Amino acid sequence: MKKEKSKEMFEEARRWMPGGVNSPVRAYGNVTETPRFISQAKGSKIVDVDGNEYIDYVCSWGPGILGHAHPQVVKEVQKACEDGLSFGAPTEKETILAKLIHELLPPMEMLRLVSSGTEAVMSAIRVARGYTGKDKIIKFKGCYHGHSDGLLVKAGSAALTTAVPDSAGVPLDYTKNTLVADYNDEESVSRFFKLYKGEIAAVVIEPVAANMGVVPPKSGYLEFLRELTEENEALLIFDEVITGFRLGLSGASGYYQITPDLITLGKIVGGGMPIGVYGGKREIMETVSPIGSVYQAGTLSGNPIATTAGIATLTVLKENPKIYVELERKAKQLEDAMRESWKERVCVNRVGSLLSVFFTDRVVNDYQSAVISDTKRYAEYFRFMLDQGIYLAPSQFEAMFVSAAHTDEDIEKTCHAIRAYSKGV
Repeated sequence: MKKEKSKEMFEEARRWMPGGVNSPVRAYGNVTETPRFISQAKGSKIVDVDGNEYIDYVCSWGPGILGHAHPQVVKEVQKACEDGLSFGAPTEKETILAKLIHELLPPMEMLRLVSSGTEAVMSAIRVARGYTGKDKIIKFKGCYHGHSDGLLVKAGSAALTTAVPDSAGVPLDYTKNTLVADYNDEESVSRFFKLYKGEIAAVVIEPVAANMGVVPPKSGYLEFLRELTEENEALLIFDEVITGFRLGLSGASGYYQITPDLITLGKIVGGGMPIGVYGGKREIMETVSPIGSVYQAGTLSGNPIATTAGIATLTVLKENPKIYVELERKAKQLEDAMRESWKERVCVNRVGSLLSVFFTDRVVNDYQSAVISDTKRYAEYFRFMLDQGIYLAPSQFEAMFVSAAHTDEDIEKTCHAIRAYSKGV
């Protein structure tokens, strides 16, 4: 496949932006390739500036559950643009979207629209601290909640008592109240509650981890967290920026039948436009300014273009629940092709339309088992699939997304490419 124009554009971009990109994974550093510069997208396909067409399983990192440029969403957004892009003032669409979200996700009794998933989780943490009057939070190794200072941490050598910043520029004081537990490990969470009794405001978790590859919660784990937080008067926060409306109309909370205190959303809620949402129990959300003492604001929050795209997307999903049946069927076909082709040489994890293949013969159920995967083999697999016209995430530790726009022909072509690669593994 040609990539001359992408190479030229990448070299030019590197002069003006760090690494030539506006989000690190786009640089293709993990797969030693030139990032493809995309010129257009429609349905299940994207086209790069060299004219190469790919079946897209990145789906803009999740928002594209309906595929690219869905006609109903595009039509509504075009109409909204004619009325103005942003007002910095209330619009009816904010309320319409809020009511629609509550209808589909009843635990979100009251909510606030923001502009990104990072902002949503950052704000939910602040609300949890303001509501409980406590400072410490527990997050999980391998779960990503955006790049806000207090959450961009990994476990230090003294994993039970400290968390060190995962990025330069983050003062240690910003992370001293962030405790890092092991995903799917009950004891690591229980010990924190014993060690810091009465000091923990909240536990925040991706109910299905999707930023160390897809790692589902083990049976009973989310129930355990719900019970433990209630016993210790701490809040349970589900970060559903990825799982919200992807695992079903009621997200992971409905999928697993667990009611958290707060939920954060993003991706699909904006139908491809930048948006984030946080919300939950009314009594908790009533601590948010201007009716409460927890301050949070945003000039572009709830802007009419993002809310329009969100309303249109959620409406299509609500009116066509069979979409999720089809997503399950198509994703299972991909899962089966991977399992049958590679057998015991890989681990395939899937929940709904989220899936990952790990090049390891171990079961991947936490951060430690995820990171021992053969990333060089994944890079080889990525390059092979790219050459076959299959666009995957350029990192072992990102999810593969299936959309409603993927056709049976797309799935079969992808399965054929998977089988072809397996012959050389």
